[in-house]
Amino acid sequence: MKASWSTAVSATLHCLTGCAIGEVLGMVVGTALGLPNWGTVVLAVALAFFFGYALTVRGVLRTGLAFGAALKVALAADTVSIAVMEVVDNAIMVVVPGAMESGLASLLFWGALAFSLAVAFVLTVPVNRWLISRGKGHAVVHHAHHH
Repeated sequence: MKASWSTAVSATLHCLTGCAIGEVLGMVVGTALGLPNWGTVVLAVALAFFFGYALTVRGVLRTGLAFGAALKVALAADTVSIAVMEVVDNAIMVVVPGAMESGLASLLFWGALAFSLAVAFVLTVPVNRWLISRGKGHAVVHHAHHH
């Protein structure tokens, strides 16, 4: 399958939506609860995967697939993309001095989080393009939609 850059951008935007919901929620909850950085990162990653998969499952269920089959499609379509995005954005949050400790009212916290998601998006687009060109990643979702 030939993967265009626009297809990869679209797939990555889809991934970013779920990741960002979970990432922001996890960072906000972890920071508000005063969790250590590692605890906040674990929570953010877990929620990013949850929401990333949930959005895909929701869309695939509309095609008439059963929940189990839809979940398998979501796992095949999103795992690598979410993993790359999460490694990048959490690494940035951890390495920006003071970002995770600055608190929810801080411009540093929100600026670093927005920057981390933007960089994660840019670095994940070529990964998704490569996956789609090999019939993997979001190509699996497109196959399910034409099922």
